[in-house]
Amino acid sequence: MSPLEIGGQKVTRVIIVRHGQSTYNTEKRIQGRTDASTLTEKGCHDANLVGKALSNISFSAIYSSPLQRAKQTAEIIWRSLENNSDQSIVPQTSDLLLEVDLPLWEKMLAAEVKEKFPEDYRIWKQSPDQLQMLVPDSQGNSREHNPILSLYEQARQFWKEILPRYQGQTILIVGHNGINRALISTALGISPSRYHSLQQSNCNISILNFTGGLGDAVQLESMNQTQHLGDILPSLRPNHQGVRLLLIRHGETDWNRQGKFQGQIDVPLNDNGRLQAQKATAFLKDVALDFAITSPMLRPKETAEIILNNHHNIKLELQDGFREISHGLWEGKLESEIEQEFPGELQRWRTVPAQVQMPAGENLQQVWERSVATWQSVVETALTNQLQTGIVVAHDATNKTLLCHILGLSADNFWNFRQGNGAVSVIDYPSGLNGVPVLQAMNITTHLSGGVLDKTAAGAL
Repeated sequence: MSPLEIGGQKVTRVIIVRHGQSTYNTEKRIQGRTDASTLTEKGCHDANLVGKALSNISFSAIYSSPLQRAKQTAEIIWRSLENNSDQSIVPQTSDLLLEVDLPLWEKMLAAEVKEKFPEDYRIWKQSPDQLQMLVPDSQGNSREHNPILSLYEQARQFWKEILPRYQGQTILIVGHNGINRALISTALGISPSRYHSLQQSNCNISILNFTGGLGDAVQLESMNQTQHLGDILPSLRPNHQGVRLLLIRHGETDWNRQGKFQGQIDVPLNDNGRLQAQKATAFLKDVALDFAITSPMLRPKETAEIILNNHHNIKLELQDGFREISHGLWEGKLESEIEQEFPGELQRWRTVPAQVQMPAGENLQQVWERSVATWQSVVETALTNQLQTGIVVAHDATNKTLLCHILGLSADNFWNFRQGNGAVSVIDYPSGLNGVPVLQAMNITTHLSGGVLDKTAAGAL
């Protein structure tokens, strides 16, 4: 089972929000640490929507960047929290939430930066962790500044200071595009070279669950939720030439509900699973699809078929590489039965999953090899045929393995990602098969629960 029980330990829930739309956002100017940019009317309106979306959550603390676009967003959210009975919980600022420091580019239009600093701009886009700037120090001398590596160290420092204060509690952070990416990346161990792999839309909601401090087990429950703003999915960038894949986990089964390990036993959807698939159908009804692929197993296949009820012209393709992990002799068993027959192995599965060989089944490396090869083939085919958007319906372990691959992580990070039954994740390939993919959103479940928290049953794999 997914350790949001995370071994029965209490988790510290951290909800991360990017500031609302700013004047510089609309002008496409580089903001960095300049404080000249203020919220637009839309930015204020969207911040209010965030507060309403979070109104059923009690916070122990609210932190924001001291820059006015973030500080104002935090204050609007705080005033909009209907559950804000404790007036002592007021937003406070932290310099460790300041935006990425780009002193030579601040206030410039992005197009001007591209024209005046062509080589640096290329490095920024392709290898952001290698960008170096020569900036004056307090004595008037020049010093070398690496904006991204400095930002990631700043994010690590924030976690080290804040997490010990709020063990088992819920806190809200309101920051910026860059620092929010760094916070999520440092929590999960994503390399600074993948800085552009995480999307952070204005007033989006992302959720991290920590079992302890930085370096202890952590789970990304969801990322870049925008449904409270009326945006079903994060918008495609202008002139998008790549492919978008919607990675979906199948709906619930009776064995999910009972906590039995399914693996490659072909358990069908239950009534709730079909309802979840129908809700995913309604959620995606206005999304133009060009192709659809599923694991051949009953539960994802039926989920995909229900989703395609609104897309009659799409033929469903079966790909065996997306099958669920084979749990071998664990399949059909409850955790208590597995623990009795294979003492200690469940704990190893929860803590060092990449080292576990399922008895008479698979290990994660085998799942990785077949699922990633199939995924890459799907992306390549879509790019070759100029197909823009497709769905891939698969399983918990398969999806988590693919998310690790997409973000440049190893199978050791398997448990870092939550995948609810019927949840949708969004992955873009804006620069071709060999370019860095972008996780636009992860584990969207608002269509299932109506709220920002994933309330789907944890279930067994």
